[in-house]
Amino acid sequence: MTHKIPAWVNGTLTPVDKLAAHEQGLKHKAVSVFVVKGGEILMQRRALGKYHTPGLWANTCCTHPQWDEASSACAVRRMEEELGITGLYPEFRHHLEYRADVGNGLIEHEVVDVFLAHAHRMPDLAPNPEEVMETRWVDYHDLLAEVQRHPDRFTPWLKIYLNSYSDVIFGPDLSLGSSEDG
Repeated sequence: MTHKIPAWVNGTLTPVDKLAAHEQGLKHKAVSVFVVKGGEILMQRRALGKYHTPGLWANTCCTHPQWDEASSACAVRRMEEELGITGLYPEFRHHLEYRADVGNGLIEHEVVDVFLAHAHRMPDLAPNPEEVMETRWVDYHDLLAEVQRHPDRFTPWLKIYLNSYSDVIFGPDLSLGSSEDG
């Protein structure tokens, strides 16, 4: 069974096979979530079986909503499906569009709703091995420095989020969180 995602074809939102949307570079809907605790971000390393960007580090989770699924519901669903995280309710932070080459002739042209979820205690994690090969908590400022030093370790969209949208996604949350934890 192929997974259909909401993509624009000739200006009309249409259900399109996920792989075809990436092969054709079609603009499509997406959701990204950052889970933060204090000044740290929960990162995931994409499973090696992923059809694009395998083994690269990304934000907590990212996906495409189902056809009639609200972005906020999608964010909650994917935190549980990818990482086993329940009980967090992400806050909408920004709506953005980007286009990036993700290798193997595939293009991500996404219209993304980005969410931030605050974990007030360490969430229980149960990563789905088909989606995630590793997780880690990284201080926000350390992450920015690591992305600058080793950009080839990170997904194109994470680099775009951090380089161009960090202020609107994180606002004062992580800079304040970092100084509180220091």
